[in-house]
Amino acid sequence: MRNFILLLAILTLVSSCKEALPEYTIANANTIRLNQVGYYPQASKKAIITDTTQATVFYLVDQQSHESIFQGTLSEKLTWKLAGETVRVADFSTFTTPGNYSVYIENVGYSYPFEIKEHVLSDAFTASVKSLYYQRASIALEEKHAGVWARNAGHLDKAVTFHSSSGREGTKDAPGGWYDAGDFGKYVINGAFPLGQMMTLYEQYPSVLPDTSLNIPESGNKTPDILDEFKYELDWLLTMQDDDGGVFFKLTTKRFTGMTLPEKGKEERFIIGKGTASSLDFAAVAAKGYRLFKEIDAAYANKCLASAKKAWEWSKANPTVAFSNPEDIVTGEYGDGNFSEEWFWAAAELYLSTGDEEYVTSLKQSTVNLNNYKGGSWNNYMKYIGAFALIDQSKDEAIVNVLKNNIVQAADKLVSTATTNDYFQPITVFNWGSNSDVLNAAMIIAQAYRITKKPEYLVAVQEITDYVFGKNAIGYSFITGHGDKTPLYIHHRQSAGDGIEAPVPGFISGGPNNAKQDRNDVTYPENTSPMNSWVDQTPSYASNEICLNWNSAAVYVLGFLEQESK
Repeated sequence: MRNFILLLAILTLVSSCKEALPEYTIANANTIRLNQVGYYPQASKKAIITDTTQATVFYLVDQQSHESIFQGTLSEKLTWKLAGETVRVADFSTFTTPGNYSVYIENVGYSYPFEIKEHVLSDAFTASVKSLYYQRASIALEEKHAGVWARNAGHLDKAVTFHSSSGREGTKDAPGGWYDAGDFGKYVINGAFPLGQMMTLYEQYPSVLPDTSLNIPESGNKTPDILDEFKYELDWLLTMQDDDGGVFFKLTTKRFTGMTLPEKGKEERFIIGKGTASSLDFAAVAAKGYRLFKEIDAAYANKCLASAKKAWEWSKANPTVAFSNPEDIVTGEYGDGNFSEEWFWAAAELYLSTGDEEYVTSLKQSTVNLNNYKGGSWNNYMKYIGAFALIDQSKDEAIVNVLKNNIVQAADKLVSTATTNDYFQPITVFNWGSNSDVLNAAMIIAQAYRITKKPEYLVAVQEITDYVFGKNAIGYSFITGHGDKTPLYIHHRQSAGDGIEAPVPGFISGGPNNAKQDRNDVTYPENTSPMNSWVDQTPSYASNEICLNWNSAAVYVLGFLEQESK
């Protein structure tokens, strides 16, 4: 009896010491910022607290039982200049139990809920690839594949007029392909480059997104759905090659169409320009396409390779043809006067597809710098696609060893920056499409992990992904439809014109852009720091547009994590 009374007293004492948690309400003003989708069990797990509270403890709360199941000590205050904030960090990386949780801070409140589980980013990964289907030109999107975002066909692109800048007269059929971004243009450079990034994922992890996984019109044809989607863009790229081997630059209207559905965009479209950059990028991705399709459709693969070789030969004969918009064209320029990265990428892919010594010679003569990633533009990253392919597939050990060392050096610099940088991500300059800069850096670090298997590289990629899903100065998950607070008003004509409240899912917003090049109809908060230079407003093409080459980086990184975060 005495022992029973003693036990009862102990249990009463424990119960009285257990802290009662207040009613569940999300913290005001997003003061707790974390990955709103969730974390892999063995991943790094951090939340950022921006409130000036004097609290020193945080709690991990089970969403079902509403009980605190883990508590930890907040870090000392950190001053983050890029974000313009003073923060504390809640690190619960040691907690690995799967479930649904939120973080609670006394006198602050609760975070958005999130999951801890295996394959926690699977849905977001699939959506990031499915977003390409929603960008398809020239066909209707049927409800059985597109759901509420079904729409009629727009821009059939039959008998498209040659602009005088193309050097041709008359018309040409160039249907299909993906719309480039929030506009209805189709661009060779920014079709080939993102396609090459995503093809890298398939080459490295060919089991991703097999047949029937995407619910697209081609599902069930016994070809992986991801390859079917790639082929839709590659088919269009093949139509953009001229008879002499050179490749036209883009297919657009003269000016941007209004914010409407594709079927309502009736302005005349033109095939515009021809250049060395577009020809080399085409050569690279067509050569890569040969390898992806040669076991599935040999005739198609051979067509890709022959077209790639022809574009290379044209580029050798025309090595300095830079494109700039003609006076009557104001659509995306994608201008580039330095073709060193394009030569490197094209030579790498053609060498791997043919083994011809000519391409090896070009690679050895290249002066591209791979060990110092700067970000800032799509043309600062193109070379890495070729490097990754060579590391994985080349039999030339001398080339491979140099490239491996360069990639690891680049990754080490990025990881070093991310370790102490605001929100534990690796960039310090926030340009147009900064979210793609962040994810391109993650892609380089991912290759270092594939080379070395050092855990710190995987951790860095996971933390960068946390930034994209809400652990950032804005407090938004930047991928539409994934997270509790996501962009609703992306600069995307279909989403703006379809009358549906939710935007098309799976798109990544461009992200903070310190230059804020928008027109006067966009209002930013006063005194925004670089990391806060973003608004969820439809007119904000400078911060809230979507784009193929931003999504392609997300596709790779999310696909990589789904394969490697075991």
